[in-house]
Amino acid sequence: MSGIKLTFINKSEDLNNNIVVFQNNVAEKHDNFAIAWKVIKNSGRLDSHPFTFSNNFEINTSDSYGNFTPRLTTYLGQTYEMVKRNSGDVLQLSKTFASSVNVVEIKNGLAVGVIDASCYKDGNLLATKKGITPGQKASFEFNSKIYIGVASQIEEGSLLNSEMQSKINSEINLIGISSADIVMTGGGTGADATPFEFTLENIKN
Repeated sequence: MSGIKLTFINKSEDLNNNIVVFQNNVAEKHDNFAIAWKVIKNSGRLDSHPFTFSNNFEINTSDSYGNFTPRLTTYLGQTYEMVKRNSGDVLQLSKTFASSVNVVEIKNGLAVGVIDASCYKDGNLLATKKGITPGQKASFEFNSKIYIGVASQIEEGSLLNSEMQSKINSEINLIGISSADIVMTGGGTGADATPFEFTLENIKN
């Protein structure tokens, strides 16, 4: 799987922190909560944690009965639609393209029934839109930025409210990068404590 090879390295003064990484779905400006895409747990000083930020992602849908469609690998500019077939409700590739080459769209083509649409990167939930009524759609668009920070008691796949996002606010721009280290510094206790900082090192284009 192609993608950006990243390695998180803890050079802070703190031990056993949980590091949260997420992206924003820039196509949905309203009623859009970020998702904790990756959580690096119990990171000790000088520990490293490699992971891949792939170029592609998967999508699926779910309904009010708790049913999930299979995940489909997708590419930017594609549109999918939820339709009813003899075998049941099916998520399929549409013959029409998305409204932008940078967006993936999921339409609710059912006559009756509300669906949720979800997007996954590297197997982890990246974004979701809930309550898509018949005739409506979800749009997913992500730029080349991730947000990273220290937070406790957050699990992968959890919704991040605005207060949580304000704390996990270090922006890392990955455009044009094939691999890099994300180095965390800062921390400590008492008067000597400093804010956590995240910087890219050993960058390869």
